[in-house]
This record gives sequence, structure tokens and C-alpha cells, in this order.
Amino acid sequence: MYFLLVSLNAYICQMIDFPYDLLLLVGAGLFAGFINTMAGGGSLLTLPLLIFLGLPSATANGTNRVAILVATSSATLGFRSKKINSFPFSLYLGGVALLGALIGARIAIDIDGNVFNRILAIIMLVVVVLMVFKPKYNTFSTSAKTSGKTLVWSMVAFFFIGIYGGFINAGIGFIMMLFMNYVNRMDLIRVNATKVAVAFIYTTGALATFALSGHINWKYGIALAIGNAAGAFFASRYSVKKGEGVIKTVMMIMVVAMSIKLWFF
Repeated sequence: MYFLLVSLNAYICQMIDFPYDLLLLVGAGLFAGFINTMAGGGSLLTLPLLIFLGLPSATANGTNRVAILVATSSATLGFRSKKINSFPFSLYLGGVALLGALIGARIAIDIDGNVFNRILAIIMLVVVVLMVFKPKYNTFSTSAKTSGKTLVWSMVAFFFIGIYGGFINAGIGFIMMLFMNYVNRMDLIRVNATKVAVAFIYTTGALATFALSGHINWKYGIALAIGNAAGAFFASRYSVKKGEGVIKTVMMIMVVAMSIKLWFF
């Protein structure tokens, strides 16, 4: 009986010490990887989750960038392996977005945590509306507009997009895709390739800013990144067309619930 009680006590202690939070983050990252590949907006789930796990808002924001950097670097290499890129256009946009991201990340670090949570709640709801009523993308057969005055205006726009990306990043993929599709008249394949390349460039600056300020939980960030990379890997190789509507519905319900909690609790 004594040995049974000792064994039971040891088992309970192991259960208490089991890293459920890390498993949760890997699972959330897996789901977010699918979402980002199929629809976009994965940070709308992972960023609030990190806050709910007890991280301060600035630390949750910085930690989320670890997964973003891994996902965008993987996607960029994937596009390049298929010889799809928009260099040097992506480098121009990425450069100015990087400057903006340094500013945005600094603002995110300095802002009050409760104010940040409420801003995040509002942005989450706005992005959900955009997902539901988003305009249709155009398919262009003409040459893309990536030089001259259009390039100049694009660089100005992406500086401010970079500020937003450095500040919170949630839903930024929709903004970049719509802009490049309508303003630069790029087809969706090149839009996606440019989007991930630009996001990778400015995320390096944002991540460095958060890291230098001590606002990254590397254990959580790596767990999230592992799940995110796996989700993106599988979603990019298996068509889940029938499940896309269900995943979007589940995601929107979760985002609305999370935004309410962020605002009121």
C-alpha cells in the first residue's frame, strides 16, 4: 500500500510538472500555420493565447515574432525554390517596412498593457469583418507596376504598413495582399511571394527590438514556432478546400470570444 501511495504521488507530481502550456502552444501554432496558409490571420489566435498564458502584452507580442520569423523564412525559401520572387521590388518594400517596424515595435514595448489589449481586441474584430466581407482579388495578365511613381508610393505605404507590423502584426497579410494586388497589379502568386519576403525582412527588425528589450519568452516562442512551421508545411502540401469554411468559422468564433475577454477581463 505504501509503495502504491508513493507511486501515485510521483505520478501526480509528474502530471503537475507536465508542460501542458508548451503542448497547447504547439497545437495553437499548428492551427495558426494552417490558417496563415489557407486564409491568413494566425496571429489573431496565437497573440491573445500568449497573453492568456500569463505573458505581459509586450512579451507576448515579442514572443509571437519568433513563430512569424520561422514561418516567413520557410515560406520565402519555398517560393524561391520554385523560382517565384519579385526581387528587387520585395527588397525595396521590405527595407522601408523594416524602418517602420522598428518604430512600431518600440511603441508596442512602451504602451500600457491594458491599452494594448484593448487595441488588439478592436483590431481582431476589424480583421474578422475583413475576412467575411473582403473584396475579391483581381487576376492580371498585364505587367505588374513595380517601378517609377508606383514604386515610390508603394514604399511610402509600406513604411506605415511596417509600423503596424512592428506594433502588432495581426492581420497584416490581408493589408499587404490587397495593396499589392490593386495598386501594383500583381497576380496572387507574386503577391504571396512578395508578402512573405517583406514580412520576413521587417520581422527581423521587430524581433531584434523586442529581444534587446528583454520581451521574448524563448521557450514559448520556440514551441509556437514548431507548431506553426508544421502547420504551414502540411497545409502547403495538402489541399483542404472542403475544410476551409469550417476552419474560418471556428477561427472567427474564437477570435470574437478572445476579443471580448481582452476588452472586459
